[in-house]
Amino acid sequence: MELINQLVTELQNLPGLGQRSARRIALYLLAKQPAQLVTIAELLKHAHDSITNCAICGNLGEQSPCAICQDSKRAKNMIAIVENVSDLWAIERSHCYHGCYHVLGGVLSAIEGVGPEQLRLNDLQKRVQSLIKEQHKIELILATNLTVEGQTTAHYISKLFSDMNDNSEGGSISITHLAHGLPAGGELDYLDDSTIITAIRARS
Repeated sequence: MELINQLVTELQNLPGLGQRSARRIALYLLAKQPAQLVTIAELLKHAHDSITNCAICGNLGEQSPCAICQDSKRAKNMIAIVENVSDLWAIERSHCYHGCYHVLGGVLSAIEGVGPEQLRLNDLQKRVQSLIKEQHKIELILATNLTVEGQTTAHYISKLFSDMNDNSEGGSISITHLAHGLPAGGELDYLDDSTIITAIRARS
């Protein structure tokens, strides 16, 4: 039982799973689907060995730079700034956005001790500075979630790049936000595609 309990505990640590759901999944796989359990274990091992973060945007994939960053049809001077990879994938599902991304890896949170240095802001500044030197007009789309932390992070980024814009030579930076049709407190990964499409197209 100790090994089974350890499996249940690990499954319980996954997002959205409580103890009852974790126990149900563990018992289902162990009692009825041993072949599926082996397949999942092998896939997890393969993913651990093969999946990596894109060195440019932070997306997950089997190569770096990722397929999005390598796509020549993408507008390199349009960057949607998102909290996590799941938010990037949510926007991609809408098929209405053809720019690039930058995954922060979280949000500013004084309670959890997450400051600017814990996010991928330095990498973003380097990307923007490089584009400015090439005389590009850059659009930064603040696509953080409409939570208190998400909006605090968006405000910080807006101020950071407004200051950079004032001191830039050559290119220019415009900062836009997703339209406020997104529900307050909502998270991109849980929204339907039409809501995301409307928010992207009506950004201000």
